[in-house]
Amino acid sequence: MLARKSIIPEEYVLARIAAENLGKPRIRDRPRKARFIAKNGACNLAHKNIREQGRFLQDIFTTLVDLKWRHTLVIFTMSFLCSWLFFAMMWWLVAFGHGDMDKPCVSDGELIKWKPCITCVRSFTSAFLFSIEVQVTIGFGGRMMTEECPIAITVLILQNIVGLIINAVMLGCIFMKTAQAHRRAETLIFSRNAVIAVRNGKLCFMFRVGDLRKSMIISASVRIQVVKKTITPEGEVIPIHQQDVPVDNPLESNNIFLVAPLIICHVIDKRSPLYDISANDLANQDLEIIVILEGVVETTGITTQARTSYISEEILWGHRFVPIVAEEEGTYAVDYSKFGNTTKIAAPRCSAKELDEKPSILIQTLQKSELSHQNSLRKRNSMRRNNSIRRNNSIRRNNSSFTVPKVQFMTPEGNQNMLET
Repeated sequence: MLARKSIIPEEYVLARIAAENLGKPRIRDRPRKARFIAKNGACNLAHKNIREQGRFLQDIFTTLVDLKWRHTLVIFTMSFLCSWLFFAMMWWLVAFGHGDMDKPCVSDGELIKWKPCITCVRSFTSAFLFSIEVQVTIGFGGRMMTEECPIAITVLILQNIVGLIINAVMLGCIFMKTAQAHRRAETLIFSRNAVIAVRNGKLCFMFRVGDLRKSMIISASVRIQVVKKTITPEGEVIPIHQQDVPVDNPLESNNIFLVAPLIICHVIDKRSPLYDISANDLANQDLEIIVILEGVVETTGITTQARTSYISEEILWGHRFVPIVAEEEGTYAVDYSKFGNTTKIAAPRCSAKELDEKPSILIQTLQKSELSHQNSLRKRNSMRRNNSIRRNNSIRRNNSSFTVPKVQFMTPEGNQNMLET
């Protein structure tokens, strides 16, 4: 604005803006890698250019279960409508071929003179209604089949068999969709972040897992995999290289008793893919740690699986999960509001490999942490002491302002007595 009004030369303004832009460091964010597993456990994978689509029809039941609910309901409705319409056409042809269309709807006394194949079927609408009555076994009583036509008996048998097959397939499909294993996995939760801290003298990768329901997961087990892009010595690029990560479990069965939230620990040793990674290198690592929890649902007996993943930005170095289980009135209470809360602790910033080569790093880190803790305690005590001194001084000043002055009284003998009240 000033340059437009010629108060400041335009050349000076441009030079100043260029100098300011050069002085500021330009930080470009690293392009974020696509996750292989989302936080809610969904697989971030798209299947393209599948030529053999007929393979899905060979396993039609699984295909129906995997469809979305709106597609399943449309197929459920259309399967019954198509079967009713098809057999309505069959019943109409049977009645038309026997000549029942020209005869009126007769009563039981008139059946002696004329026996139709199907009573009271004089149009396609009546044939459609009779088809529905046969397949769903309603039986209103107005329309019925006689023993006059063997072909009508054959159509009746075929429609009953087809109706039973449709009922079995569609009802089984809907039951499987409502009782799918991933529905139970919605109440299995993982901590938002994972942490790396020292436990028992070793660097460990830890995260927390919990179950919100009272019904337990039987034979629950946890698996950890690291997914990252690797290049072989021959130059082959593997975009999704999976590597198993051992889980530290004191039980030989490798199962966990998930009655309360647990902290799953992975010791970073020579077998771990995190062995050479330090705190500074973690931010530049292009890796994803996938966590898989598997078990059997106690109420239904169906095997369920819950998944999540942690990228480098979601791993906190030098943090520890806060305790959330406490004993209250004879029972153990879990505070899920602190499920993902962490606290910062002292931890070496070097990799586990350097820590194994130089164990003194851990001792120095713990000593520095102890010294800083003692200094903070001294500062806190000194602040408390100073506050108490200030408080005492203020109380003394307030008391001194309320002291009564000294008064002299003269006695009749002429002596001066100092009376102090």
